[in-house]
Amino acid sequence: MSTLNLGILAHVDAGKTSLTERLLHTVGVIDEPGSVDAGDTRTDSLELERRRGITIRSAVVSFTVHDRTVNLIDTPGHPDFIAEVERALGVLDAAVLVVSAVEGVQAQTRVLWRTLHRLRVPTLLFVNKIDRAGARCPQVLAEIADRLTPAVLPMGAVTGAGSAAAGYHPYGPADRAFVARLAELVAEHDDTLLAAYVADEHGIGYARMRRALTAQTGQGRVHPVLFGSAITGAGVADLVDGLAELLPLPARRETGPAAGTIFKIERTASGERIAYLRMVAGTVRARDRLRLRRDGRSRPAGRITGLGVVEGSTLTPRPVVRAGEIGVLRGLTDVRVGDRVGTGPAGDGPRFPPPTLETVVVPVDPAQRGALHAALTRLAEQDPLIGLHHDDLAGELSLALYGEVQQEVLAATLAEEAGIAVTFRDSATIHVERLAGTGAAVEIVHTPSNPFVGTVGLRIAPGAVGSGLRFRLGVEPGSMPPAYLRAVEEAVRDTLRQGLHGWQVVDCTVTVTHSGYVSMISTARDFRLLTPLVLMDALRRAGTVVHEPVHRFRLELPADAVGPVLPVLARLRATPGAPVPDRGSWVVTGELPAAEAHGLYQQLPGLTRGEGVLETTFAGYRPAPPPAPYRPRVDHNPLNRKEYLLHVVRRV
Repeated sequence: MSTLNLGILAHVDAGKTSLTERLLHTVGVIDEPGSVDAGDTRTDSLELERRRGITIRSAVVSFTVHDRTVNLIDTPGHPDFIAEVERALGVLDAAVLVVSAVEGVQAQTRVLWRTLHRLRVPTLLFVNKIDRAGARCPQVLAEIADRLTPAVLPMGAVTGAGSAAAGYHPYGPADRAFVARLAELVAEHDDTLLAAYVADEHGIGYARMRRALTAQTGQGRVHPVLFGSAITGAGVADLVDGLAELLPLPARRETGPAAGTIFKIERTASGERIAYLRMVAGTVRARDRLRLRRDGRSRPAGRITGLGVVEGSTLTPRPVVRAGEIGVLRGLTDVRVGDRVGTGPAGDGPRFPPPTLETVVVPVDPAQRGALHAALTRLAEQDPLIGLHHDDLAGELSLALYGEVQQEVLAATLAEEAGIAVTFRDSATIHVERLAGTGAAVEIVHTPSNPFVGTVGLRIAPGAVGSGLRFRLGVEPGSMPPAYLRAVEEAVRDTLRQGLHGWQVVDCTVTVTHSGYVSMISTARDFRLLTPLVLMDALRRAGTVVHEPVHRFRLELPADAVGPVLPVLARLRATPGAPVPDRGSWVVTGELPAAEAHGLYQQLPGLTRGEGVLETTFAGYRPAPPPAPYRPRVDHNPLNRKEYLLHVVRRV
């Protein structure tokens, strides 16, 4: 039986977890749908999720529709947990984007849509809550066409919107307006159909048009829209049929080497890691030894001691997992979210914004400092983007976060799962450093200034925006033992977490220009300790510029609020464009420092009588205004040679 990995995505409170419950009930997996309000949903398994009524971690459930198994992945809707959504998007074959019939297209809806569209993930849209007072189905459909994509096709009509009796009735070949719109839409993306349609608009044939609709939906070119209610069940059976009829199965490559991505890590009560692997190609079997790729390097991860798949909402043991399936693996000792099985290209994965806030986590009981470090390390396995960083000098732990809700959830998780009460210091905006030029430095073995038994020469040069850190060899690969070269690379990556101003140095290429060692005397430790001195000397010669994160914003305002809002934008260092009229409102777009976005959100209701709507998305970095913000160092400071050597070798 073929497998379809399907994601349910939405802005927070659009009803996607309720829709997941209703889907499971409709296909017979559960007897009664759970309720978010009652805290008894299957996919919100964490006690914290049930209590707060939000999804925090992606969950996988499975059911069968016609000739296919559907692995349904319920994802968080709150923007503070966008990293969890990112991991889910990387393993999807298709998606259902849920839009509220009351609130319409919201900020997070647009963020999710842009990523789904860029990745060409086949996407159905489901307009939920047609039974709610204030449901406005025609207007929401117009918003979808205006703010998301015009290539949408309503697949049915809503009756009794805004009442408990609201219903959904699918269109068929007898609905002439629907058939005409279907013909126009599929002909836009198929020259053969277009020629046939121009010759005779009634000559294509309904069955042929439906086949074309399925094919073009699978290509991410068109997007059927269905309506319904997760609470009453209206339209949900039609959505189930749509999963089989409107979404083609992707091609699978079951032969050849195993390849896949680890997208979720859980721990049992005993602390054992459980890894969720989305298989892209080949097969894995119980007792297989896996090698995982991380940061461009392959490493052994251990032997699979247990293997299974999710059937319904429970784990079922299986001896083998094939391409397209999601395997649940036990026994891997060194595994993290984002690790890859196999040697194929990583592909064009999601690119959600990095966290822009940083905070220090402090245990209420200082005696629990070690336990806190262990607990946060486990959480970092599940969410690498929290960027756990340990200040060896001050003994403090810092995290990168998206917002206050994520911070509150983290505190509650530590209290409930690890018994550790914590507080957080005030959050600070995370800046980065970019190279101003190119720099090089070298330390030669057996010279008076070099206390280490090794030679290291490095050149650092700026890279393209978004290229990340690239490490290259400008020497013969056999000029040093591989362990020494690995020590140099690891030290380079670790050292560049703190540049000349204390911020991470991004988007650069580091090339090894000199290498040397003394047989039987040199050790990897020599190269690990020497590299920071050489690298920071090269970085000093290149120079860096501190950059601050900025957001692209879209602001909808009533006409009389434009005047009061523009001076506020100026005070917040925004760069707005000219206001543009849009359906009775005025729209202002531009860029805004991420550090000021929270202030704008707070002031907007008072400036606009609650009518202003603000959407922000991460837009990158720009040079920070002087004076450049400085972040205190948390290492032994290789910028100060005397201080560094006193700490690492106890001499100058």
